[in-house]
Amino acid sequence: MRLLQSWQLRRDADVLHVAVRQQRLITALAINGPRTRSYLVGLLWPETPESRALESLRVALHLICRQVPGLLVNNGPMLSLSEGVDVDLHRLRDQIRELSRAGLNGNVSSCLQQLRNSELLPGWYDDWVLFEQSRLQQDRLHAYHIIARESLVRRDYESALEAAEAALEVEPLYESAVGLLIEAERQRGNNAAALRAFYKYETKLKADMGLVPSGAMRQLVSEMS
Repeated sequence: MRLLQSWQLRRDADVLHVAVRQQRLITALAINGPRTRSYLVGLLWPETPESRALESLRVALHLICRQVPGLLVNNGPMLSLSEGVDVDLHRLRDQIRELSRAGLNGNVSSCLQQLRNSELLPGWYDDWVLFEQSRLQQDRLHAYHIIARESLVRRDYESALEAAEAALEVEPLYESAVGLLIEAERQRGNNAAALRAFYKYETKLKADMGLVPSGAMRQLVSEMS
């Protein structure tokens, strides 16, 4: 099951098509794991009278079981996805946890590419989806920071720059990423680029937040003078 970049459900080589109502129920179970019917009703139809919401859930369940037999496990009040369902979001979060635990291991370029192509359900605006999008965004920022920091230690300045820039694409005022970007440029001897990065950050921080860079950030730049 794919939730990153776009929604898609596959069985072997076949793409399985279900309507939006069924997609939302399947997605809620994929993200949250086993949940009670009452939880799902409140999550998916929060402004609908309970009787109508329960009927919507019942219809969605019936259609999913008919269209994609074996996908759902119906255990009385609890619903879940079959244990055999592979969800790309879970795999990504496992990789981020492993990165946090053990640091860089393997192809840095491939890891960065995967992180950059991991937007959760773009175009979905349900409150519960927006929360998960924000949560994943913070996880990705954390991963970018680890990659940039460890690449800098290894003197892999290109990877450090790419990771820091990827973090700033997600959050332009992420000070730690700006600091790593400046340090990578400085260590590879490009003080002009480092200063441009600082001034760009300083200008945006002032315009957006009415703030100035921290003392640590100013100290980092002063060391190039």
